[in-house]
Amino acid sequence: MKANVRRLSYMVLGSFVILCLYIGYVIVFMGPTLATDPHNRRLAAYEASIHRGTIFDRRGEILAVSKEGRRVYPLGEDAAHVIGFVSQRYGRTGLEAAYDRYLLAMNGNDKIKMNINRLLGRPLLGNNVIVSLDSRLQQLAMQLLGDRKGAVAVLDPGNGEILALVSKPSYDPNIIEQPAGRSSGGKVVTVYDLLQNDKEAPLLNRATQGAYPPGSTFKLITAAGALTTDPGVSRRIFNCQGSLIIDGFRLTDTAAHGRVDFFQALAVSCNSTFARLGLEMGAERFYQTARAFGLTLNPWTDVLNEVAYRPGTLTHPEKMNKPQLGSSAIGQGEVLVNPLQMALVAAAIANEGVIMHPHLLIRVQDPEGRVILQSSPRPWLTAIKPEVARIIKEAMVEAVNSGTGKEAIIPGITVAGKTGSAQNPRGKTHAWFVGFAPAEKPRVAVAVLVENGGAGGIVAAPIAREIMRVVLTPASGME
Repeated sequence: MKANVRRLSYMVLGSFVILCLYIGYVIVFMGPTLATDPHNRRLAAYEASIHRGTIFDRRGEILAVSKEGRRVYPLGEDAAHVIGFVSQRYGRTGLEAAYDRYLLAMNGNDKIKMNINRLLGRPLLGNNVIVSLDSRLQQLAMQLLGDRKGAVAVLDPGNGEILALVSKPSYDPNIIEQPAGRSSGGKVVTVYDLLQNDKEAPLLNRATQGAYPPGSTFKLITAAGALTTDPGVSRRIFNCQGSLIIDGFRLTDTAAHGRVDFFQALAVSCNSTFARLGLEMGAERFYQTARAFGLTLNPWTDVLNEVAYRPGTLTHPEKMNKPQLGSSAIGQGEVLVNPLQMALVAAAIANEGVIMHPHLLIRVQDPEGRVILQSSPRPWLTAIKPEVARIIKEAMVEAVNSGTGKEAIIPGITVAGKTGSAQNPRGKTHAWFVGFAPAEKPRVAVAVLVENGGAGGIVAAPIAREIMRVVLTPASGME
């Protein structure tokens, strides 16, 4: 009998310990997430009593503000995907979700201060968030895309600050809860309901969640791998006959370029040359080079997730045959990327091989202006050696000055770039351009994608040119 009582006591005690450990886990690890979950009724009541903080761009322009009990977004559709929205019905997205706890002053000492203010009858104010976006650059990129679907990513290669992140088609976050009709069953349909069912996918952030073949812009990565494997590649002469036969598969070129050196091959975007370099490199080294540039990685894995991000995809080397390798080396095959990813590739070359961690936050300030959180630049990856980056940079300058990227030329500023016209099975080719400027001391890196736009040198390059020009020209006021 005593043995049974003892076993029962152990079971009760063990269950109690497990329960305590679980409660501790929920409080410590799941607490912050549960506290800000949009379905948490306590959060709704708490938020109703607080004036949510304001989100500002790098110049102090308002991106999100609370007025008369509702959230207002002055840029509307121009920054919807990156700023996001707050809705009691549909939750929160974008930066509104990422920095929710700060905007509601729910971190550490903030709670104590808020409780004191509540007892003293003072206004309950959230913290303000200042981000690296430039509202004028956001609006310009949207304007340049016009009625076309696509995305633009702009960043400072020296510190990783994201200056613009644009996706089109977009939506107006100010009206997502407004009624837009009734369903066949008589249920009220909101604007957000229509957006969810729109075949054009306006809720998708194409800049960070898109999955596109990169076309010839990917030759920058192939070039990096080839030069790392054999620095002598930069001194070689290649003979382009207009196509390349790989195990019976014919890989075609845009033209028979004849005898070209490495720099000319990149400038005219010779498929045969870069497919050959990919084959010489081998599947394993090619794959590892792509990973070194962050192709299959998410920059926000170990930090606060500021944006929804889809890492790129690439066939694993064990499953990559020679035709696939040759196609992948020119950005076709099964390679898929997003525009921010390709902006980071350009930034790596601009920054002598180092990719700075991309970020949007500059700082968080309390209502009195005191800084409670400050971001600082830090390296994310080292993609290539500085000497390899310098060779590719030189070739990219030639690509703009005398090759396929001429439409990106800015008088008085040396631009480095690479065009891309990526074939896709669903219609006209996607137009790409990636680049940076000034080449001597880069201050801006950009990637432009226009879905089904055609030739990247004709369609995407002019958009990138105007964005870089505005960032770098003193008269624009965007320095």
